[in-house]
Order: sequence, then structure tokens, then C-alpha cells
Amino acid sequence: MRAFLLFVLVLVLATAGAYFLLVLPYGPSTRTLVVIAPGTSIHGIGWTLQKNGIVRNRFAFDLLARVERHTLKAGVYRFDHPAPLLDVYQRLRIGDVYTIALTIPEGYNMFDVATAMEKVGLGPRDAFVAAEQQDTGLIRDLDPKAPSLEGYLFPDTYKLAPNMTPEQILGEMVQHFRQEAQRLELTQNIPATVILASLVERETPVGTDRPMVASVFQNRLARKMPLDTDPSVIYAALLDKRYRGTIYASDLKAQSPYNTYTHTGLPPGPICNPGVPSLEAAMHPAQTNYLYFVSDPTNPGHSRFAATLEEHERNVAAYRKARPSQQPGDGR
Repeated sequence: MRAFLLFVLVLVLATAGAYFLLVLPYGPSTRTLVVIAPGTSIHGIGWTLQKNGIVRNRFAFDLLARVERHTLKAGVYRFDHPAPLLDVYQRLRIGDVYTIALTIPEGYNMFDVATAMEKVGLGPRDAFVAAEQQDTGLIRDLDPKAPSLEGYLFPDTYKLAPNMTPEQILGEMVQHFRQEAQRLELTQNIPATVILASLVERETPVGTDRPMVASVFQNRLARKMPLDTDPSVIYAALLDKRYRGTIYASDLKAQSPYNTYTHTGLPPGPICNPGVPSLEAAMHPAQTNYLYFVSDPTNPGHSRFAATLEEHERNVAAYRKARPSQQPGDGR
């Protein structure tokens, strides 16, 4: 009888101990990020979890992991409430890592991208702008003369680890561009195509108008006419840190190589990061004789196209009559 009672006591204590270590919730009540580096041993994972206050006892975690014998996933994990050790283990088993969603819309320039990164908590804006301007080695084979990564930070929604460096994040975005370029069979004249696509992207949000806008630019380039596109003037002002929210006469006369009113040909680099529709439009412009376009006041978002200056001037007059408070860049 005495032996039996001792056995029962041991069983009760073991059960209580197992419940205490495996089932009873434990952990932080505020956000705690824990990094499990690739190649970390089971012992190292347990030690890291205990050090950060995620589990009560690393040896209990070690024992559970060795009994279960699953591969635990590396990554950044977020813990913000007490949880049973069993739950913690399961999260590492399935790789329930913590990521930050970053959405980059089509047409964002590198300054917009950097601002978006800062807003979601990935790091300071200035650090990303600096990396975007310095890490051109990421695209050296695509665009040997690229002044920055502008144009190659592909628009999409990314799920990023909070401890990624600017270089790692930008590298992932450039890799996405490479994948899309391969899918589109964009292998020739990549720099010129991306620059043209960026101009198209900023000029119109309408898919059906994009090949038409691309045709205007191609026709003007063929005739060595200035492209006269306002978004490039805005971009020049942004680079010079003098953009004031609107275009002034002084901006139109600025000698920046991005000013397509004072310089013929394409600007030296893209002015934003274009999406697939604009890349396709740049690769396959419509076949037209158009040399000009202006916003259509009767069909918001669309443009009116013209082959002659006289026709274009009539379109501009109609626009100004409908919207007298706005002055479009009507040289194109």
C-alpha cells in the first residue's frame, strides 16, 4: 500500500510538473521579437526562448523538441501574450514567423518607396533613400549606367522580416523585377524600356491609354522632339529637393537632365517604378502618328491625342475651358 501511495504521489507530481511546464501559459504580455537564426540547435533555440522570457525552462523545451523530433523553422517570431510551451513549439514547427506587409503601388518613385518603408516600421526613410542611390550593383547587368535603383523596385505587396536590412529588402524587390522581366521576355534595351515605361506610368492611370502615350513618346523621340512631360520635371525637382507641390515656370527651365522640356531624348534614368501594364506598353507601343496628348476633361483619367499642333491646341483650349483653375503641361 505504501509503495502504491508513493507511486500515485510521484504520478501526481509528474502530471502537475508536466502541466506547469507544458500547458500553463507563460510569456510576455507586450510585444517581444525573437530571432531564431538559421542553423540554430535545439539547445540554442531553447536557450534563446528562455532568455527572452518566452518559456519557463529551456530544458523542458529541449525535451519536448527531442521527443517530437520535428524540424523547427528559423525566422523572426513575435510573442505578445502568455502561451503554453506546447503552443510556442508548434509555432516554431510550422514556421509562424512575424512579417511586415509592405505595399508598393505602381508608379511610386524611390522617395515614395522609402517613405512607405519607414511608415510600416522597417527603418528610417533616409537610410532607404541612401541605399536606393548607392546599391546600383544590384542591377549592374541590367542597367550599367543606372544612377539609382529607380525603376527596378517592382511594385507589389511584400512580406518582410522586421530585421531585414535596406539592402536585403531592395534586393528582394529587384529580384521580383527580374522575374517579371523574364516573364515578359524583356531582354533587349532594358534601360530605355524601363525609362519609357516609367514616363507612361506617371502620365496615365488608364490601361487602354498607355500604349497610346507610349506611341506619342516614341514618335517624338524619332523626330528628336523634346518629350515635354511634366512628371519628369517634378522628378527633377524632387532630386534637387526643391519640389513645392506644383510645377513653376522656373522648374520648366531647370537644366536638370531629367527635365524633358530643356533636354531631348529620354531622361538618364526612370522617374518611378512602373508596373507590368506600363512595361508592356513601352515594349509594344500603339502604331499611331500622334505627337501630342492632354487630359480629357469629359473623361477623367483619359487623354485626348493629336497628330498636329493645331489639333492639340484645340484640345488644350477645351481642357482649360472645362478646368480654368488648372494649367496642364500642354507642350506634348
